[in-house]
Amino acid sequence: MQTKKLSSRRDFLCDSLKVAAISVSVPMLIPRTVFADAATKRPGANDRIGVAGIGVGRQGSGVFGAAANDKRTEVICVCDVWKKRAEDTAAKYKLAPELAYQDYRKVIDNKNVDAIVTATPEHWRSLICVNAALAGKHLYVEKPITLTVEDGILIRKAAKKTGIVFQCGSMQRSMVPNYLGCQFIREGHLGKITEVISANYESPWLYNMSQEQIPEGLDWDLWCGPTEPVPYHSQLFIPRGNPGWLSFRNYSGGEMTGWGTHGFDQIQCALGMDETGPVEILVEGGKLEPPTYDKPESSKRGNEICSKPTLSYRYANGLTVRLAEGNRGGGIFIGEKGKVEIFRNKMTSNPKELAENWLKEHTTGDNALKLPSHTTDWINCIYNGKKPIGDLETGIRTATICHILNIARYLGRNLKWDPVKEEFPGDTEANTWLRREHRKGFEQPVV
Repeated sequence: MQTKKLSSRRDFLCDSLKVAAISVSVPMLIPRTVFADAATKRPGANDRIGVAGIGVGRQGSGVFGAAANDKRTEVICVCDVWKKRAEDTAAKYKLAPELAYQDYRKVIDNKNVDAIVTATPEHWRSLICVNAALAGKHLYVEKPITLTVEDGILIRKAAKKTGIVFQCGSMQRSMVPNYLGCQFIREGHLGKITEVISANYESPWLYNMSQEQIPEGLDWDLWCGPTEPVPYHSQLFIPRGNPGWLSFRNYSGGEMTGWGTHGFDQIQCALGMDETGPVEILVEGGKLEPPTYDKPESSKRGNEICSKPTLSYRYANGLTVRLAEGNRGGGIFIGEKGKVEIFRNKMTSNPKELAENWLKEHTTGDNALKLPSHTTDWINCIYNGKKPIGDLETGIRTATICHILNIARYLGRNLKWDPVKEEFPGDTEANTWLRREHRKGFEQPVV
């Protein structure tokens, strides 16, 4: 039977009532309400997933592009607070101009959107994630997925309500050397682990720059979103500049969350701690007094100040992770049989044959490990209902480590942590840091 070209989802649904089958070379785009598996709302083999991007700038353009270029998806719309960037991205995917939104709520309200890739600044992540999850949209969220500990609790509740597939953008989990390195340690091939070393990630500081002219088409009030509005400055608008929003406390956890979510994620994975966390934060030195940047300059001064006091954290089994001179993307593991270092797409060891033999065994021959890309894994899981390699809980737990380390640094004292209740037991002062108020008009929904 000859395939009829369908101009819209509505056309397809109407025609599908008239014909029993349609021969196609790629899956058809079908709203999730009529996906093949009605009970789980999972797409069938011939269903296409409608995808959208929220925040399609520096990092977002890449991760959204990976999802958009999968043959099982169709781009429905894009969203960015800078209208030009939204329109340019829409044009790239041959979308009509009216499908380039500035307000993320239009994406969530679009019934043709089944899945969302979002890579906004950190202060926007939870509001988008909670509302998207409650609307039943699958999510791929750039790390860190939260700005506060409370954010993670709310996202978890929302995701459980609708059963969405959530992938945290900790893409090192989809790199074969990283995967095998974590497996090597987790399975005990290094013997008992006696010490773990991570990088000494820097905490964020404060912002007070003067007003610059807002670029045409940029909704700056919307960019500020849940935070109190501040004057626009070009160096705040970019992630890493002089110094960029990633260095400022209202919008980010600093490099503690910027790079730390990569490194701590690998440590959590290697130690088999993906669904829990430390029980104590240890602080050496006085509390951090973060500087305020009132004019553009490099991040060097801020990073030097905000790398102190020295921190470490301890798990319930007594193992301590020390923030020192480790690599920024992974961790160094010292055990009975030697030392293993895991970092971006690499695994090394001392003695070197530990890593060499393990990698050779698992990367050559018929049994060589092959992993899909991080985005492909997410899309696979939307179809098969399995848990993604960087699922929601791993993202929450890793981000939480970053947040409580920052809190300990600001308070300048040791802290006890309850990874089950996700609070500092009996510590009123520390617990006030676990959440932030959203300004009027950008409140979190009731979950």
